[in-house]
Amino acid sequence: MNEHPLREDIFNILRILSSNQNLTQRDLSHHLGFSLGKTNYLLNSLTKKGLLKIKNFTKRDQKLKKVKYILTKKGLRQKLHLTYHFLKRKEDEYNRLRREWEALRELS
Repeated sequence: MNEHPLREDIFNILRILSSNQNLTQRDLSHHLGFSLGKTNYLLNSLTKKGLLKIKNFTKRDQKLKKVKYILTKKGLRQKLHLTYHFLKRKEDEYNRLRREWEALRELS
């Protein structure tokens, strides 16, 4: 099974949450283009792995429970690791496409 899509999904969640911890699951799923169920599953998985902490808070005038998703130190290290591999993969893809382009230009 190819893990790249899952790694990229986790990378995107960690990337978005590192810049905005106040997103709801619905907001996050909208930004990522995931279903709400997939977003919930991934957030719970990342929490169980210790990459995220969920901080509960409520406001007096609202009955809904609000949560904040906070990257742990382990989550930040994982984000950096995934960022490196994401950029490495994109660099390899760029170099492959550049070689193909140069080969096509030589044929012309």
